[in-house]
Amino acid sequence: DVLGACPSAVAQTAEPIVFERFATPLGPMIAGSFQEALCFLEFTDRRGLERELLDLKKRLKTVILPGASDVIMEAQRQLQAYFDGGLQDFSLPLLTPGTPFQQDVWQQLRTIPYGQTRSYKDQAELLDNPKAVRAVATANGMNRLAIIIPCHRVIGSDGSLTGYAGGLARKKWLLEHEAGTISLL
Repeated sequence: DVLGACPSAVAQTAEPIVFERFATPLGPMIAGSFQEALCFLEFTDRRGLERELLDLKKRLKTVILPGASDVIMEAQRQLQAYFDGGLQDFSLPLLTPGTPFQQDVWQQLRTIPYGQTRSYKDQAELLDNPKAVRAVATANGMNRLAIIIPCHRVIGSDGSLTGYAGGLARKKWLLEHEAGTISLL
């Protein structure tokens, strides 16, 4: 079971992952926080959403319960500013449990400037592992913090839009939004 838990399980857990759904111009999203850090932000129709939540629950050894938190409210505020065109860099406490390689990939994603893109090959080379293009793409796809860790800024070496769990239409919109070539939906 992904969401919720029996009362005895909650009583044994120091702190749950708290999640909340909210609307964005690109569709509903779900945000999760744990110990005053944002640990999850995805579109609700993302393929593999349940698997992602179960993995996070397992890694943090806790339960997932509906609720609100200051971190989620701040994430919503910053996302709205981003969609309105007034925010380029997010300043939220983040929790990104994963393997050391995934951590490196996600950290590298955060260095891609707003309005710019890099290829998966570029990302692998920046990690001093030029043959790890597929591994970089896989780790990129396991990012649990859509938009905030900007995996949408990674494209194919030929400039094509590839591999965005939120859907290629959203990826295209995000890139055009950041390039200043479209207005808010």
